Amino acid sequence: MSEPIRGIGVGAGSAAGPVARMASVPALPAPRPVADPAAEAAAVRAALAAVVTDLNERAARVRGPGCDVLAAQAMMAADPVLADAAAALAERGTDGAHALATAFDGFRTALAAAGGHFAERVADLDDLRDRAVAHLLGLPVPGLPDPGHPYVLVAEDLAPADTALLDPARVLALVTVRGGPTSHTAILAKALGVPAVVGCAGAMELQDGRQVLVHGADGVVEPDPSPESLGRAAERERRRRELTARVQGPGRTADGHPVALLVNLGAPHELPGAAAADAEGVGLFRTEFLFLDRAEAPGLAEQATAYRRVFAAFAGRRVVVRTLDAGADKPLLFATAADEENPALGVRGLRTAARDPHLLETQLAAIAEAAEDGAAQVWVMAPMVSVPSEAAEFAARVRAHGLPLAGAMIEVPAAALRTDRLAEVCDFFSIGTNDLAQYTFAADRTLGSLAELLDPWQPALLTLVASAARSAAEHGRPIGVCGEAAADPTLALVLVGLGITSLSAAPASLPEVRAALAAHTLAECRELAELALLADDAADARGKVRSRVAGGG
Repeated sequence: MSEPIRGIGVGAGSAAGPVARMASVPALPAPRPVADPAAEAAAVRAALAAVVTDLNERAARVRGPGCDVLAAQAMMAADPVLADAAAALAERGTDGAHALATAFDGFRTALAAAGGHFAERVADLDDLRDRAVAHLLGLPVPGLPDPGHPYVLVAEDLAPADTALLDPARVLALVTVRGGPTSHTAILAKALGVPAVVGCAGAMELQDGRQVLVHGADGVVEPDPSPESLGRAAERERRRRELTARVQGPGRTADGHPVALLVNLGAPHELPGAAAADAEGVGLFRTEFLFLDRAEAPGLAEQATAYRRVFAAFAGRRVVVRTLDAGADKPLLFATAADEENPALGVRGLRTAARDPHLLETQLAAIAEAAEDGAAQVWVMAPMVSVPSEAAEFAARVRAHGLPLAGAMIEVPAAALRTDRLAEVCDFFSIGTNDLAQYTFAADRTLGSLAELLDPWQPALLTLVASAARSAAEHGRPIGVCGEAAADPTLALVLVGLGITSLSAAPASLPEVRAALAAHTLAECRELAELALLADDAADARGKVRSRVAGGG
């Protein structure tokens, strides 16, 4: 067996199979003279239109997160400003391929300069550029390989349009050179239940057809695995599947300590699957879907209808509603300033209420109206709370609308460090580990070179989680985690050991989290948490905890 290669593991489980690498994108040809600028401009517009059509057709064939990703890409490709910029270059004599590349590069530079979540869309633009150029040149559009048999997909990175169409029956596992724990590839891989390793340098050196064993939990790829290694992995996988099938119902540790297992919900088409999941409710109901891509905010009646539908689907169960988290990667024409130099550190989340109080008041009134029939246990929380005064004002507004439970997201270090003061005015908390990691380590989520800093196993991040959980417990306040960390079965044990009382993740992640909790006592979880807190870095924490779990200690 060759030396294993390592990256960032995504999800649990393992899979083995032959490598199939993603084909390279079409090379940009040498510039050529343009005989008919008008025809060249028309060809540019036609290429972009073809990309939009293709993406919309793909979106119609999938459900869940993939549909949202494809729809968002189609909207980017349909931007008339982009088409006009490329066509104008063609009309001035630039050949179509270079006109498209130049126009996309201009958009790319603007997004990269914006930083934060905006810069995460750079990879999307690169993919759209490559697709448009391929259409214009009459070349095959970049896409997934089709070797005629199940395979392990290896790529520099996966475009959203490709990731959204992954078929778990054919794609056994994912390995990418780029990407981090919160990238779209990682999130969609978890939703599909496919083992993945991202940020795996050297992955493209694996040749097509070469056998590899991918460990999603450990972030390890074994080339040319031995029969013994395959046998051990198969046995672990068998036991894992058996355990997850056997353990059902409310989350609890082996000694009966309750840990609420909840689902994340962010779009209407996710509602049936989320409601059918074996979960105790919704730990994060993202309401942005009602506000995005509109010229003005939805009215009270429209919002109330949407919220009532969710509350009815979760009758008798908890639904934690996050109020509008506009800004950063979710700019709104009616709520977001266009001149913010760093939107991720700007007016986003609850801060928009200071700019436009009517937005929050209308949303709270709609939530209250929808909650009147009492179908669900409605909790309401604010995103991007930084100081106690913000939390107090928000809680007062929530209660003024007759809603009994007001909480705060802990996404910035200031909130984690002062949770004791926030607990004096808030009824509950939810930790968003993705943003908390970004702000704690001053690490842009789009930079693959900084992916290690965004690893939720980072001891500094876990120290903030522990501090917040300790303060919440002292005031008798429940505190959950709704970031990607909640989907990792082993890390879930650490979080419970730190004092977290609920975990919210994609429905596909809950069975393994439930099984992991059922196999360990609260005392064992606390021992694992102590191991993680004392570790030197994320890799050390992950390694020590997983070694202890594997050893049964």
